[in-house]
Amino acid sequence: MTLFVNRLTHLDASLWCPERGLIGASWRVDAELDGALGEDGMLFDFGEVKPWIKSRIDQGPDHALLVPTEAPGVSVHDCAEGLCVRAESPYPFEVRGPRQAFALLPWPAITAERLAEHLSASLTRQPPARVEAIRLTLTDEAIDGAAYTYSHGLKRHTGNCQRIAHGHRSRLHVWQDGERRPALEAEWAERLADRYLVDEADVVEGLDAAFTGRLTTRYTAEQGRFALTLPRERCIPMPTPTTVEHIAAWLAGEIARETGRATRVQAFEGIDKGALAEAEA
Repeated sequence: MTLFVNRLTHLDASLWCPERGLIGASWRVDAELDGALGEDGMLFDFGEVKPWIKSRIDQGPDHALLVPTEAPGVSVHDCAEGLCVRAESPYPFEVRGPRQAFALLPWPAITAERLAEHLSASLTRQPPARVEAIRLTLTDEAIDGAAYTYSHGLKRHTGNCQRIAHGHRSRLHVWQDGERRPALEAEWAERLADRYLVDEADVVEGLDAAFTGRLTTRYTAEQGRFALTLPRERCIPMPTPTTVEHIAAWLAGEIARETGRATRVQAFEGIDKGALAEAEA
């Protein structure tokens, strides 16, 4: 017997890509469970499926940096913060943080398909009673219109959002004169694509990129100390924390300033069931 659980949860993370660098990702998680029915006529209590699988994803790759340790130029070593991950291509990169902020995967590249197979095998090793096999599928949300990928960290967050390199793939809605503006949505999605959004208050060097050409951000949060260094052109400093609420307000202000027209923005965080903020300027 197979139990299908569609849209079980979603997984938000950042990953290091040898071609694109630091990328934010959001995947929908679907599950299939194989096994035998019990006397209650069930394979596994449906009400327990979601929290059982979700808790294991939350303890693993969710809101972590996925690191392909066999990718060219990637190195991992211990440091005072916990782990230090460095990469050389497609640009120099370094991030430091507690071990739980990273998912180290012995592959040359991260793909949704390979990550789903890895998680499926891990869950199947210690399945619930009567469950013989678990298969997960990770898919991008189907977005009709503009979507962008970004990474960030929220030092004041009490959960895993405090990790300095986690991210999302999100849709973006922009209105002017009461109408959606797809061209503006596409333009700003391109500007934000594969960028790191950073609170200026956490920048310790690099706001003036003329000298070093890089930006370093560092902070201490509940889980420990974090630091990240990227080329300045890969970063977008904001005068506020990079919550979805502030992202919406910042975008509305920037678009209004550049176009000279009143602007309303809806900014999403990950899959459309996740956080959503709206702002006007």
